[in-house]
Amino acid sequence: MSDRRFTLDTSVLVYALDRASGDRHTVASQIIARAPFVECWLTLQSISEFYFAITRKRLVSIAAARDQALDWLGMFPTVPASATAVRAALATASSGRASYWDALLVHTAAEAGCTAILTEDLATHATFAGVRVINPFAGATLSTGAEALLAFD
Repeated sequence: MSDRRFTLDTSVLVYALDRASGDRHTVASQIIARAPFVECWLTLQSISEFYFAITRKRLVSIAAARDQALDWLGMFPTVPASATAVRAALATASSGRASYWDALLVHTAAEAGCTAILTEDLATHATFAGVRVINPFAGATLSTGAEALLAFD
């Protein structure tokens, strides 16, 4: 396990295909282009939420959304949610620290050995279950924290 292993929130995956999202599209596309070459793992939850969001918004065809999800399943190591992650997410959500779905994503990532998550949906610099929250968006460029995770060594 690497101390630089991280995961991506669903929004990063959606922005990568949503050309109308401006700077977020540009940054998310950079993340997706570089992430397969570093310690990025995806949760099956993120891929599933991506498919749901992208088809609901009709950003691409159902076939294109399916193909993209399948590509990511082949490109990245993936991890499913476990019963332990669900229990922990329920505790986190009931305490008011995060929504259930955000908490499940973080606890699943923690079980996979991820030490960070790139997301704009949680408080930047917070830590949940040992997973640091890093907002990857700094205007038209990657944030410093995201750049560090995506750097090739």
